[in-house]
Amino acid sequence: MSDTWSIVHAERRALVEDLSQLTDAQWEHPSLCAGWSVHDVAAHLVNNALATPVGVLWAMVRAGFDFDRQNDRGVRRQRGATPSETLERLDRVVGRTSGPPAPLDSRLVEEVLHGEDIRRPLGIQHEYSPEAVLRSLRYQARTPRALGGGKDVARQVGLHATDADFSTSDGPEVTGPALSLLMAISGRTVALEDLHGPGVAVLR
Repeated sequence: MSDTWSIVHAERRALVEDLSQLTDAQWEHPSLCAGWSVHDVAAHLVNNALATPVGVLWAMVRAGFDFDRQNDRGVRRQRGATPSETLERLDRVVGRTSGPPAPLDSRLVEEVLHGEDIRRPLGIQHEYSPEAVLRSLRYQARTPRALGGGKDVARQVGLHATDADFSTSDGPEVTGPALSLLMAISGRTVALEDLHGPGVAVLR
């Protein structure tokens, strides 16, 4: 467990460093999360880092068990008046070991996917921990969409990572980097550009 958190903390620190280089205009650039800017995603990461099981349950009750409404409220709560204020908040939660009531690997998914939601639209390159990417891919491939995963998509094709020990056998083949497979089954269609095989048309 401590090893997992050390990876999460390292990815958070790397994102703080990348965000510290952005202009105010880049902070307001659309992310890969529909309707959210880079600033919004950063605020969401702060909110999730501060989350506790009891806190999430109470937030869901207040949001009428509407997951999107709960997330939007969390973004508004943690988004600072300026990018620097939000960045300070994100920096303060780098070392936290709390989170929503979900398996620990979901924290890896959070950092990798949302890291790309921010970086890819801005053309920022980052080398993620290979273990973080692989464990995130495995987690998403076995977790239903209703719980934030990509199982419903992944089961339609055969996924084959070209840079990691990951493969599924059902459906038309899709090959490519593990990070791009992770993004594709998690609804980030921009990653389809990195993938090959007859199954890409299915994902598209």
